[in-house]
Amino acid sequence: MSNISSYRHFLLDGFGDLGALRSVLFLPFTAMFVVSLLANSLLLYVVVSNRSLHSPMCILIAAMAVVDLSLPLFFVPSMLLNFLLGWRSISLSGCLLQMHLLHFLGALQSTLLVWMALDRYFAICTPLSYHQRMAPQRFLWFVAPLVLRNGVIVSLLVGLAGTLTFCRNVIQHCFCEHMALVELSCGWPAVNSLLGLLAVVFIPVTDFLLIFASYVLIFGSVLRSGQSSVRALHTCVTHLLVMAVSLTVALIAFLSYRVRTSLPASIRVFFSTMYLLVPSCFNPIIYGIRTAEIRQHILKTLRCCLRVRTKTGPEPTEP
Repeated sequence: MSNISSYRHFLLDGFGDLGALRSVLFLPFTAMFVVSLLANSLLLYVVVSNRSLHSPMCILIAAMAVVDLSLPLFFVPSMLLNFLLGWRSISLSGCLLQMHLLHFLGALQSTLLVWMALDRYFAICTPLSYHQRMAPQRFLWFVAPLVLRNGVIVSLLVGLAGTLTFCRNVIQHCFCEHMALVELSCGWPAVNSLLGLLAVVFIPVTDFLLIFASYVLIFGSVLRSGQSSVRALHTCVTHLLVMAVSLTVALIAFLSYRVRTSLPASIRVFFSTMYLLVPSCFNPIIYGIRTAEIRQHILKTLRCCLRVRTKTGPEPTEP
């Protein structure tokens, strides 16, 4: 085994089994990429430019927009060039860097949902001390442990993957996903596979359980106090549905590499890609437009843009 020369450059071949139809994927993924950039940029601009929206919850929504804006930039452009021009090559160091960024930002998406649930818990269950608990210096104690958890787990995943010896160099994926790279190693890396499963348990599964527990407490508080539970129920159910869908897609993507089934490679790549790209497209709608205060400012901004465009249009010519 010591005489085996390990590959240092790889070819990304996601959706390769589609043949000539692979280039057609350029159009839908370009559309999703543009929607993600425009929607998150608009949401971020509206929150930052309006002081009335600088509440803790709106700041968390803006932070989600930053993550959703950054995440596609690290893999969609190269994926589109791959589809259109066949640019598939990537070095091992570039692959590991992309892997670290994508997995860390993907983990941060679910962690932000935990912080949003915590914000709702303080606002509904302890309203008198809400601003005190959500003060930056106090809230940092809830933020730091989860960010540290994400950084340590992702760094271990990427670090162990970088130590492997690779006997193949064709990655059956559109970007450097952990198990898509690990399965190219010589032999079966049991430690890497186990750590990948633990990462799923300790990040998205744990985050979902924390969100679920916080909303159980919220429901109990609302019912005991006799308050109108419509708004609280609306917010909680929305967050739970989003997290449940994201967790389901993540589990399908991760487990498909470990459970040997007849699932086509393109389906596996599709779920992994959607796990990263779909939230970036729909989070601005779910957490931005559906929030009344933000929606009002978005509509106001769009109306102002339309008025400016109308005023700067071509003047009518005299007969």
